[in-house]
Amino acid sequence: MTISETDLVHLRRAVELAREALAAGDGPFGSVLVDGAGVERFADRNREVSTGDPTRHPEFEIARWAAANLTANERADATVYTSGEHCPMCSAAHAWVGLGRIVYVASAEQITGWRRDLGAEPSQVSVLPITAVAPGLPVEGPVDELVPEVRALIERAVRLR
Repeated sequence: MTISETDLVHLRRAVELAREALAAGDGPFGSVLVDGAGVERFADRNREVSTGDPTRHPEFEIARWAAANLTANERADATVYTSGEHCPMCSAAHAWVGLGRIVYVASAEQITGWRRDLGAEPSQVSVLPITAVAPGLPVEGPVDELVPEVRALIERAVRLR
């Protein structure tokens, strides 16, 4: 796995969006869509609590936006940077719309373990790696350099609930 300085810039932006989500009372997750030329095209944060819609994950919003605004080739050339590995719903959406590479900071397995260790309720959805849902996707992560930041956000979110 080769993570570039450019990748780290976009991952830091995703972590900042995760901080914004937590500050708004949502789960601490953020994601950024970057096109093949390296330009940020869309970014969002979790909004599942504030909207009352548990499907308002940033990765799912990216898939919706990309399907409506990018050509198939542009979607395939794009990269999604995210603070946490996609859930199965978001992995499927990513694959269905033909988005390209995914780079995440913390794995679903890591996040599940941190939550479990703090006594949080288990997820209502099975925890699966992206590649179990969409085996053809190019996926990179976790990115150890930023994992402590995401872990702190997850732990703060569990303690607040």
